Amino acid sequence: MKLLENKVALITGASRGIGEAIALKFAQQGANVAFTYLSSEERAKAQEEKLSALGVKAKAYKSDAGDYAAAEQLAADVMKEFGTIDICVNNAGISRDNLLLRMTPEQWDEVMQANLKSVYNLTKQVIKPMMKARSGSIINLSSVVGVKGNAGQGSYAASKAGIIGFTKSIAAELGSRNIRCNAIAPGFIETDMTHYLKDGGAEKWFSGIPLARFGKPEEIADVALFLACDMSSYVTGQVISACGGMSM
Repeated sequence: MKLLENKVALITGASRGIGEAIALKFAQQGANVAFTYLSSEERAKAQEEKLSALGVKAKAYKSDAGDYAAAEQLAADVMKEFGTIDICVNNAGISRDNLLLRMTPEQWDEVMQANLKSVYNLTKQVIKPMMKARSGSIINLSSVVGVKGNAGQGSYAASKAGIIGFTKSIAAELGSRNIRCNAIAPGFIETDMTHYLKDGGAEKWFSGIPLARFGKPEEIADVALFLACDMSSYVTGQVISACGGMSM
């Protein structure tokens, strides 16, 4: 019996990076996967085919998680196609790094909408079927930057810290309905978003990472799998830092 056999997972931003790894890990463990993408239809279709080849049902949806109406429509479409939503992974996000003195209101708002408002948008939708089923796991991707801050990433840090507060509040609200809500706070992970950090040599960043390396998307997917399955049935309202020890 696979850990997520016959479960339905909805994952945002899963055509690349951490989201892609989580979708693959879930499918390998028997979950049917609905996932969103925003730009590359070709990449999303390739991901859909890769997941389907594992013997599960998979479908890609082009949807902007930061748009409330789009999130509402997405949840309705997934319910119609899959019949339920057992697991929701709020992974979609962006960064617009800049020092505060140079940061424009538009840059701030863009990050808040994509990273924080998106979590509200979709969580509000998926809790409806979860409450009816009296079961569910919501997993929000925060960041080590949301835990400890980082110069030049004020907007990103604020959005990711907001996710932590939201996660704990929703866990308190929905625990009595057997709906769990947890967050993962990754450190520097080898994805498109962190590729620029290696331009000057990755080694210079390792001094602040006790494990002395960047993490891999698959390592974050392992944490997400734990939070999605019954092995974490008594875990809610928590933030798991998967950062190589950066947040110690």
